[in-house]
Parts: sequence; structure tokens; C-alpha cells
Amino acid sequence: MPAKTRPTSEVLLERILTSLDDDKAEDVVQIDLRGKTAIGDFMVIASGRSTRQVAAMAEKLTDRLKQDYGIISKVEGKDAGDWVLIDTGDVIVHIFRPEVREFYQLEKMWVPGAGATGS
Repeated sequence: MPAKTRPTSEVLLERILTSLDDDKAEDVVQIDLRGKTAIGDFMVIASGRSTRQVAAMAEKLTDRLKQDYGIISKVEGKDAGDWVLIDTGDVIVHIFRPEVREFYQLEKMWVPGAGATGS
């Protein structure tokens, strides 16, 4: 069986967004990291309604990426289900329970003006 070619970061991002949408992720935000950091090209932040949904979305996403592209993602936090980090190499995915996401407010670190009040 021939080796699968690694997708571009844009193709990978689209597959991740589709997977999260299929699994009913909420408040999905994508952040373009190109030129800002070497950790990856994109970051995706999403919420699940429960620890079970967060863990299931992470499991399905990593399975789909492995099936579609042969990508073995690094995953942390899946057992707890509060905050799962999935590192695909080019795209970093964070899936949170809403309360945990609100507490850490990752978007504010990467998106100028995110969550800012006033003018």
C-alpha cells in the first residue's frame, strides 16, 4: 500500500473543521498562526457540552485524521475530558468544556481584541 501524502495545513484545517462540525462542536474558532509562531500554521478552539462529548470528538477527530491521511496526532487530556489538546503538527486543536474554555480564554492570547469590551 503506498504511503499517504501529508495534506497541506489548509486541507488539514478543513478536515478538522468538518469533523468538529459533524460531531456538533460549539463555538468553533480558527486562528491563523502563520508568521506568529512556529508551533503550527493554525489553531482551532472548540467546545463540547460535556466531558463525554469532548472526549468523543477528540477520539473521532484523531481516528479520521489517521484514516484519511495517516497522521498520528499527539493527544493530551482525553481521559479527563475537560480540555483535550490535539497536535497534528500543522494544526493545534483545543476542545474544551465551556466552563474550562471560559476560564483559560485561549482566544485572547492569539486574537487581538478577542473578548475585549468597550472601544
